[in-house]
Amino acid sequence: MALTKETTEDYEVRGEFKTIQKRTRTAIMEDGVEISYKYHRTSFMCDADVSAESDELKALAGALWTDEIKASYEASKV
Repeated sequence: MALTKETTEDYEVRGEFKTIQKRTRTAIMEDGVEISYKYHRTSFMCDADVSAESDELKALAGALWTDEIKASYEASKV
């Protein structure tokens, strides 16, 4: 009986300010058969530091979070 853990991530973009939601799925496998899983979500607003995140998330943020979006988000905070 060999137990392993597999982690995958997917992303969803929401709202006016292009908030990125990262969903991490962690599955526990026994001899190649999934026996359990859980999800964890993390949200990133357009002013977030994503430098420690995956290259995929950094590329997504770079493409979505334009200067216009960032300025609009900052103006909404007032």
